[in-house]
Amino acid sequence: MRAAEDTPAGGVGAPASSARTVAVRYAGGVARRGPLTLGQANMIRCMLRDDPAYINIHAVWPVPEGVATRAVIDAFRTLVVRHEALRTTFPHGPDAAPREQVVAAEGRFAVTVVDHAEPPPDAERYADAERYAEAVADRDRVRRFGLAEEFPLRISVLTRRGTPTFVALAASHAATDAGALAVLHEEWRTLLTGTELPPLEAVTPLELAAEEASPAGVRKSDASLGYWERILRTGPQAMFAEPHAVPPEGRQPQLTLRSRRGARALARAATRTGNAPSTVLLTAWCALLAHRAGQSACVIALPTSNRFTRRLTRAVTTVSQDALLHLDVRVPSFDALLRTAFGGVLDAYRHSRFDALRLWEMVERVTDERGSHFARDAVFNDVSALAPAARDAAPPPEPGTGPESGPEPGPELELCWGPGQELPTRALAFAYATTPLLHLSLWADPALFPRAEAEGFLTGVVRLLEAVAAEDVPLSALGAVTGVRSAERGPRWRRVDGCWVSPPAVADALGRALDGRPVHVTVDEAPDGGAGPRLTAYVAAGGDPLTPERAHAGLRDVLPGRPGLLAPHRYVIVQGPPPDGGPGSAWTGRPVLAEGDGRKKRQVRHDGR
Repeated sequence: MRAAEDTPAGGVGAPASSARTVAVRYAGGVARRGPLTLGQANMIRCMLRDDPAYINIHAVWPVPEGVATRAVIDAFRTLVVRHEALRTTFPHGPDAAPREQVVAAEGRFAVTVVDHAEPPPDAERYADAERYAEAVADRDRVRRFGLAEEFPLRISVLTRRGTPTFVALAASHAATDAGALAVLHEEWRTLLTGTELPPLEAVTPLELAAEEASPAGVRKSDASLGYWERILRTGPQAMFAEPHAVPPEGRQPQLTLRSRRGARALARAATRTGNAPSTVLLTAWCALLAHRAGQSACVIALPTSNRFTRRLTRAVTTVSQDALLHLDVRVPSFDALLRTAFGGVLDAYRHSRFDALRLWEMVERVTDERGSHFARDAVFNDVSALAPAARDAAPPPEPGTGPESGPEPGPELELCWGPGQELPTRALAFAYATTPLLHLSLWADPALFPRAEAEGFLTGVVRLLEAVAAEDVPLSALGAVTGVRSAERGPRWRRVDGCWVSPPAVADALGRALDGRPVHVTVDEAPDGGAGPRLTAYVAAGGDPLTPERAHAGLRDVLPGRPGLLAPHRYVIVQGPPPDGGPGSAWTGRPVLAEGDGRKKRQVRHDGR
């Protein structure tokens, strides 16, 4: 099949001698249609609701030397015919979400080819050329994909004097996720060598949708919702509940670690403990994250970890649904934590397939009944086992460090800052490789992780792995071993119902939500070793009627983005505040008009009715 005539395209933000669009025709697929998968429905919901900069994904693929632009494009054509997800659209009306997917047998897609007579500034250095390609991919990422008609990949081939150097991709999250892009990258590189791809064995999106709709699939989805609800009702509502923990704004820079030290330490730690390197790395990450956050448990999302069955590992589709890990760190040592982590991770994996709409209905219910708002603060994506080709994308070794000279290629420990990205979370991490280099990237809220602390955190992971490689490490020694500080909270913070809470902040937020009424919040210790401390809010009634239900609804509205807030367990509506702003104890003597938890349509009245 031949590409259509080239047509002019816009510039790419760097000196270009030419920019053109190649219309690529494909045929040979099979036309099909059917219901959405749970992963597709989940991502489509996000795509219709959220800023595309948060939802779309992107990648940069170096082009091997000696490969022509036509070969790069032809490889993409082969992948489009091979994988149904790349030929899928999601028709829907103007005010409705898609309910089905439609697979085309033939069609066309566009590739933008941008040729430079001279390279962009400093492009002779690998990192700078890649940074430029990242900017191209990122530019295409911030535009919303048209689900009903648009091809799910925006492909730019960057060339220098006709020779391709990088492919910059932006991808629709309804068709792909990080694991799917890793599979596409590997197969694309294989095609560029002239090697034929093996027959497909992975599940297709329509096959996956049928599995999920089966009785066994529905039971799995129901079990996942129950698992999530247990965590949302008992775990910390936010990992980073600190005085300055406000929602991040703007783009957060990328920090990348490449380290031979880290890879060697991880391998030795895995051997000493008898665990897989991926489990050891995740345990180290969770232990250090919980230490940094000052939490007794680490609650972290593992989006790529639901590719844990053979038919899903190499599936080109989006299976992007969080596996939610709740890891209690109240154990004496790293090895003890590692023993609980293995089972906890398996449990999280098994419960990572669910109906997203029902999940968020449950989240809303728990928000009301518990009086907390779950914050997806921490995300850890381990794609090291999914993407062997990603290791080839690392910068070439420095002269004199190749195999012929003895030492392994790559730095002992290198930290590099890269381009920024919009974040819907506080700490997003990717593990790209564990050997021969430990290759991690972190995007973190700078209010919580200023540059020096972000660098110290990644370095601390390497130090922890080195310590664990030698012997078991007490978790009480994490600060000394890693150099990572724990969160600092003053006496105005208390741990209530598994969450760090600032009672004065609760009082202030509740007062503001109720048009400035005076509010006082107390922390009441549970008698006889009961369920732990409880919050009681004393609210001045003011001039108009006030009920616990109205007080609770008002606070619930301001919970998002305020991790230090937790709804009181009891609201006491009193006649008015103590005279002359008396001490807190004076609130308990005020005449009580009504009291209750505000979560049910009932209250206790004190006026005889």
